[in-house]
Amino acid sequence: MTEPRTPTELWEQHTCLPLYADTDITELARYEAGSYISVNVGYSPHTKASATELATTWSARALADGRFLPVRSVADIDDARRRGLRALAFDLEDSAPLDGDLDNVRYFVELGVRSMLPTYNHANAAGCGCLDAVDTGLTAHGRDLIRAMNEAGIAADGSHCSRRTGLDIAATTSRPMIYSHSNFAALWEHPRNITDEQARACADTGGVVGINGVGIFLGVNEPERGADRVRAMADHVEYGVDLVGIDHIGVGSDYSFDHEDFNTELALHPEAFSEEYTRYGALQWVPPEGTHTLPAVLAERGWDEGAVAAIFGGNFRRVADAVWT
Repeated sequence: MTEPRTPTELWEQHTCLPLYADTDITELARYEAGSYISVNVGYSPHTKASATELATTWSARALADGRFLPVRSVADIDDARRRGLRALAFDLEDSAPLDGDLDNVRYFVELGVRSMLPTYNHANAAGCGCLDAVDTGLTAHGRDLIRAMNEAGIAADGSHCSRRTGLDIAATTSRPMIYSHSNFAALWEHPRNITDEQARACADTGGVVGINGVGIFLGVNEPERGADRVRAMADHVEYGVDLVGIDHIGVGSDYSFDHEDFNTELALHPEAFSEEYTRYGALQWVPPEGTHTLPAVLAERGWDEGAVAAIFGGNFRRVADAVWT
């Protein structure tokens, strides 16, 4: 394993801003200086043009703000941390913004996208999603997509994919894959959570599972139980380490800065989601301030500084070293 980073240097593998060009990105400063932050710039409804507008506009605003540094390499992350800045990269939660053209994988890498899901919840040209009743895994196009991502230096992400699609990603990729924001079905059965088999297959690629802080994926969704959600994240971290080892677990909180919009969408369009999204009431998340308390929770459970640092950032950094080109 690479040399551990200080536990305060969070590698946040997935978080979400409101998906509008005029979004106030300064909310990302709620993450502590020195953090790496991967922000979603598009999913299944988005096109190349709309995702491009988000990535380019937000990058420009990040530079103008002065507290962020858009990054293209691991060396850029080190530079951001030396300067007390927040390193900013992007991810895509579906392959739809490629507009069906695999050459656009490299195009989005140039815009700062460093990980991508082939599918988001439901089937598309690449494969199946976690809410599909029939799971046929990656398609031939999906396998070509994974190979294109390997060549371009972008991490293949199994979150929101179906279970067979996730296993197919692991079998196809030549570089470490990730589950950027996925918890364990063994602790809480939910279609968005992954099986032990998926986690082992991911680890076998050299990859990392990022534990999220979404209440319905933790089984702790009551609004008043914020501290319990952080402890539930720690439970999933410990389960994952016991299952696949300390090198293969990280953090991808999936915090939704657009949580009001998301909950409104659930209320207005329940048919677009399964009952496992809608039957718990308004969704709750662990915010950045809560995620930054996770090291203390793990330390209280007897974790040493090196182990905490691996979970909080070192493991995803190792994947970036292996995947980014």
